[in-house]
Amino acid sequence: MNRGLLIVLSGPSGVGKGTVCAALRRKLPELTYSVSATTRSPRAGEIDGVNYFFKTREQFKDMIERDALLEHAEYVGNYYGTPRDFVEKTLSEGKDIILEIEVQGAVKVREKFPEGVLVFLLPPSLQQLKDRLTGRGTETQATIDHRLSVAVEEMNLLEHYDYAVVNDEIDAACRRIESIMIAEHCKRERFLHELFVELEGLREKQNIPER
Repeated sequence: MNRGLLIVLSGPSGVGKGTVCAALRRKLPELTYSVSATTRSPRAGEIDGVNYFFKTREQFKDMIERDALLEHAEYVGNYYGTPRDFVEKTLSEGKDIILEIEVQGAVKVREKFPEGVLVFLLPPSLQQLKDRLTGRGTETQATIDHRLSVAVEEMNLLEHYDYAVVNDEIDAACRRIESIMIAEHCKRERFLHELFVELEGLREKQNIPER
């Protein structure tokens, strides 16, 4: 059984990460969603291990000290992070797992988990990104301008990613990501170890001398 893939999907605010991730999960129900750990309290209807792994601050700090997180950050007084054990267990079962995360967090994942496949979701243009942020109608112009400025800085980190996908249309973006997953599963490196083990076993069984 081949090891699963860790797909890390990220991009600037307003690019549609959550929408694309949700659509991809509907299209690929076997794709596991990476559940984050957090120190915030559960909201109504949230289930531990499904929506989040709910931790105390002491438990979360212990995870940091044990290097049990692929990445973590503090936001509005609470910690959030990606548990390494959950990701490793899922991958070892041969299941693909997707992690939807901010750009800075994705770069941290690359440092600790180099075999992860990083996909950067791009807007068709900066003007369209601005239009999407403005269309929300929930933020001031100053906040929108700040988010655009941050988006430009985040796009400069594109060099840390393996792939870039333009989110011009949700279904099309999903198809591109699915194609990336298929291609990654076909990489020769994923077969070399298993093939080597099988060949060694056959050689020992039939007493075939090494070259």
